[in-house]
Amino acid sequence: MNVFKPPTASPPLQQAQTAALLSLLNLNVPPPPSNQSLGTSTVPSRTATPGPQPIAPVWKVLVLDELSKDVLATVLRVQDLRDVGVTLHVQLHAVRPALTDVPAVYLVSPTLDLNNNLYESFYINFTSPLPRAMLEELAALVAKDGTQELITQVLDQYLDFLVPSPSLFSLLPPITPSKASSSTISETQASPSSTTFRHPPHSSYQVLNAPKTTEQEIEEEIERIASGLFSVVATTGQIPYIRCPRGNAAEMIAKKLEQKIRDQLLGSARGGGGVFTQGEGGIGGLTRPLLVILDRNVDLSPMLSHSWTYQALVHDVLDMRLNRVTVTSTENGRTSKRTYDLDSKDFFWAKNAANPFPQVAEDIDVELTRYKQDAADITRSTGVSDMNDISQIDLSSNAQHLKMAITALPELTARKATLDTHMNIATTLLSAIKARALDELFQIEEGIGKQTPQAILETLRHPPSDSNPTSADKLRLVIIYFCSVQQSPTKDQITDLETELKKAGVGDGIRAFDYVRKVREISQMSTLGGAVVGADKGGRSIVGGWDGGLGALSNRFTDRLKEGGLDNLLSGVKNFLPQSKNLPVTRLVEALMDPSAAATQALQDTDEYLFLDPRQSRSTPGAGPGKAKRMVHAEGIVFVVGGGGYVEYTNLMEWAGRAGGASGIKKVTYGSTEILDPEEFLAVLEGLGATS
Repeated sequence: MNVFKPPTASPPLQQAQTAALLSLLNLNVPPPPSNQSLGTSTVPSRTATPGPQPIAPVWKVLVLDELSKDVLATVLRVQDLRDVGVTLHVQLHAVRPALTDVPAVYLVSPTLDLNNNLYESFYINFTSPLPRAMLEELAALVAKDGTQELITQVLDQYLDFLVPSPSLFSLLPPITPSKASSSTISETQASPSSTTFRHPPHSSYQVLNAPKTTEQEIEEEIERIASGLFSVVATTGQIPYIRCPRGNAAEMIAKKLEQKIRDQLLGSARGGGGVFTQGEGGIGGLTRPLLVILDRNVDLSPMLSHSWTYQALVHDVLDMRLNRVTVTSTENGRTSKRTYDLDSKDFFWAKNAANPFPQVAEDIDVELTRYKQDAADITRSTGVSDMNDISQIDLSSNAQHLKMAITALPELTARKATLDTHMNIATTLLSAIKARALDELFQIEEGIGKQTPQAILETLRHPPSDSNPTSADKLRLVIIYFCSVQQSPTKDQITDLETELKKAGVGDGIRAFDYVRKVREISQMSTLGGAVVGADKGGRSIVGGWDGGLGALSNRFTDRLKEGGLDNLLSGVKNFLPQSKNLPVTRLVEALMDPSAAATQALQDTDEYLFLDPRQSRSTPGAGPGKAKRMVHAEGIVFVVGGGGYVEYTNLMEWAGRAGGASGIKKVTYGSTEILDPEEFLAVLEGLGATS
């Protein structure tokens, strides 16, 4: 299976945002090289080489609000803040002590709630541009207080987006959720059912598709999305070509974004500076990226799919927010919760996030063996029997070995903690896989194009022994089947499916299925996906038979855990790994970035897409269908309006790895208005079904 490796043409978005944050925290001066490496991932080595001594930072206070706190928490840890001189970080609206001998760095949403008497000086940074009216009001307040000499800087930072993975981003939610989103949620919650889906704090899909949404609310949502997307583009420093389908929210966002880029270029031409670089890919670059803006209705299935990759499984099964995973376990009748941070600094997560679960379990075994070997080397050279006894060795005769052990001990300890984390997560995932038959559901969905309504009904009625898929699992399976087959089930078949779902306890969640049926009737969204999803050209399933599933695998996993290791866990079950196939969004991106390798249908669809070039003169036609717009692009940003997920993200990254080949010339960044897990998206669909 191909694993995506980011090309080196330009830094990943996460690295670019991290560099911007570190510069901001260093009083808007690029930090020394030793700090710029924060946020990058390295696999620990057996020998540790001391780096250059860091330059002493300026000690300071950091003031955050709720949204900017999320931005920092996604890419930086507390130790990273210490490294750049942040001795204290506090909430904007909290009671704060006066520290009149240190500067304060503010990173907040556009606001006027600033206390000008607490600190030595103020470096005010706004996550998104401050409107001119608010800037003038801020200036008036400062002049009135007579504290203008304390304000050192006021800057727009264009950082109102989250980057949980190197090439994955989502926009920050609005400060106040829209009325359309909140009203739809409250309506669904007002009628409790046997199944209660978790509602996301905000859903653009819900706002843009709810019948009660007003024109003003739609305009506000379009403006918010375009502004957030502009921040992403500004952080990359590159001016993209823009492609999008016509006649939906994606077109409105694309045109508004184009205008924002034009306004920025015009302002920088008049006053100098600007957010876009002058080098390659910037204002005058030849290798500019492609920005593809798509609507969520192009393919709903990935939002609900049962996945088999590590990152997607964690997001689906566990409570994961801002790269922090909460694992709930019950032992001897007592329930406990543990939280773990998973990000690009975690070498195991960086290596295995996109890998299938069996491969992840196998790699835990490899890394544990490697750790034991390294620990044995240390204990052998120092003459102790256990790593915990290193402090007891004879200093006079083993000084050199002690020095080596002390140098290696922190890295070994951190590596062991990381492996323990993933062992605990893998154990919890395994329990959920067995309890909910997630392996069976995944295999069915892999070959969903060849399933029949009767086969789906049998799955709903007779789940595998010793398993009990949740009502949400069954509802997801039915919706995916409905979205993936070219010929819709008959009314009688739909009635039978609904009856089984209600027996399973779906309750009011059946409204999600009702809404998807309405969407399909209007858009016929299965045109691109069709029956090829999960099947090869001959219509055969692309995964091994059910008898070779996780039944035997799970028993072996549990046995190895009891023995304290994972040796040879997955020998003989390689046929369970899924084969590579492109999802509809990936096919569209392939047609736009690599036309020579794309399918004919995808090329025909994308030939009609709007083409916008913010650098192009208004007098030159900038949008027109036809083969003239087919171009090869090495870098691309894919943005889905209405929600995204890890299944789609992983599929795009795998395609980029295959298309780039050994040279790694394809670099793709995936983003959405929000990253939702399947249950959250079910809640959105249920809410829309209740009001449609």
